[in-house]
Amino acid sequence: MKKLALGLLSLFLVVGSINAQEGKKALKKGAKLLGQYGSNAISNADKLDEGLMLIEKAFEDEEVQSKAKNYNMLGEAYNQVVSAEINAKLIDPSFEITHGEYANKAFDAFKMAYSKAEKDKDKKNAIKGMEVLEDHMNNVAIYYFQTPDYANAFDYFNSSIDVYKVIKEGGGESRLDVEADKMDHYFYTGAAGYYGKKGLDAAPILEELIELGSDKALPYEALYNIYAETDKAKAVEYLEKGRAAFPDDTGLLFAEINYYLVEEKLDVLTGKLETALEKEPDNVTLYTTLGNVYDQLNQAERTAGNNDKANEYFDKAMKYYTEALGKDPSNFDAVYSQGALYYNKAASLTGAINELANDFSAAGTKKYDALKAEMDGYFNEAMPYFLKAEGMDGTDLNTLIALKEINARSNNMDKVAEYKAKIEAAQAGGGE
Repeated sequence: MKKLALGLLSLFLVVGSINAQEGKKALKKGAKLLGQYGSNAISNADKLDEGLMLIEKAFEDEEVQSKAKNYNMLGEAYNQVVSAEINAKLIDPSFEITHGEYANKAFDAFKMAYSKAEKDKDKKNAIKGMEVLEDHMNNVAIYYFQTPDYANAFDYFNSSIDVYKVIKEGGGESRLDVEADKMDHYFYTGAAGYYGKKGLDAAPILEELIELGSDKALPYEALYNIYAETDKAKAVEYLEKGRAAFPDDTGLLFAEINYYLVEEKLDVLTGKLETALEKEPDNVTLYTTLGNVYDQLNQAERTAGNNDKANEYFDKAMKYYTEALGKDPSNFDAVYSQGALYYNKAASLTGAINELANDFSAAGTKKYDALKAEMDGYFNEAMPYFLKAEGMDGTDLNTLIALKEINARSNNMDKVAEYKAKIEAAQAGGGE
């Protein structure tokens, strides 16, 4: 049989300050008091501190420390503490579990008992104690998961897996011997670690869960997000596997959308977003994101000189911004973006206009005037949207700057001065 790994019991640092007889008495009395606490944590709350003090005192004696049965007694006493608080929580939902850490102390005690045991009885008792402890550890984890305190929940779910492994090494029976229970436990362990911002610690659990054949999409989504910053290749691998296994899962779909946004793969992204809209037709953010993507495509095609394609994308962007406002008329981003569509279309003409400015021929002047009129028309179409956006948020710098520039092009200098003052006020107030 493998040798079991041992945890250090930090309580037992002072040696020899009491004799063996006193130590045995203190241990028995302390265990009895913790047993009384264990029978009713609410009515016997006063027994806890005294019991713990006596047990700590007992283990100052070398002989008490030397015997496996004493560590088993200690583990059982700690089990009582945790069990009492779990039961009290069931009776009174307002009761707070404050000594969950004694589940870990119990684990250390039982491991110590197993390592010191010279008799099969003591070994078996250590494993039996862990079998009871495993349930307590799991219940403490569930308490924190429901609180919710996902970081603490992960620690206890994960420790419960450690208990399970030691039980199996020792030939005992575990609640995780049932495959479905094991899958559930690993799932909640991984989920708690992911939500509790302990992603790298949770990753091995999530990876093992996938190897066990999990029928849930979250492990793939979580692993993609966990590895996205540190190992992009591995992150994409889990994303692709997840999307293949769970093509209808919206969490993975949105993870994929975020990936394509970061990678600026706009042509692929539009299809993903449109699929997402089919699943969540009331999600306003999807409409505005689609509008933004089509606007980026519009600008890219316009820069390349493909005006017909640019105008097609322009119309699609405007369509999705309009649909966003149909869902939420107060959506600032959609209103501002409608103005930005026209503003950018106008701005795209400035290069050609500047070139024509040096052509003083009749034909050149005619082209210049026509193109400038077209540009001014787009700026004028942008104006109402920016004014509406200003009414929604009068401190947005991008809106104020756009309005200042449009008025400057119209030589409306009073308005230029007005917006210059508004911009300075917004900047002074933290608008940047």
